[in-house]
Amino acid sequence: MLNLSSHLERRLFMFQNMGLYDRIIRVVVGLVLGGLYLGGVVEGTTAIVLFVVGLVMIATSAIGFCPAYLPFKISTKEK
Repeated sequence: MLNLSSHLERRLFMFQNMGLYDRIIRVVVGLVLGGLYLGGVVEGTTAIVLFVVGLVMIATSAIGFCPAYLPFKISTKEK
């Protein structure tokens, strides 16, 4: 029987292109951007855009994959 969970984990691991430091920096920047939005430091459309960018940075660091790296064949992950 195929274990779907381990199969998905292997596929995600194979496509990771972000190293540890890249992921840490993205989480910190994402939290700062989210904090600016939630703290009311920025307002309006700029606030929404920064909040969404922060969420994307946190999400990409959580899965270890950045789609923007693909066209440039960039990988910060250690081999």
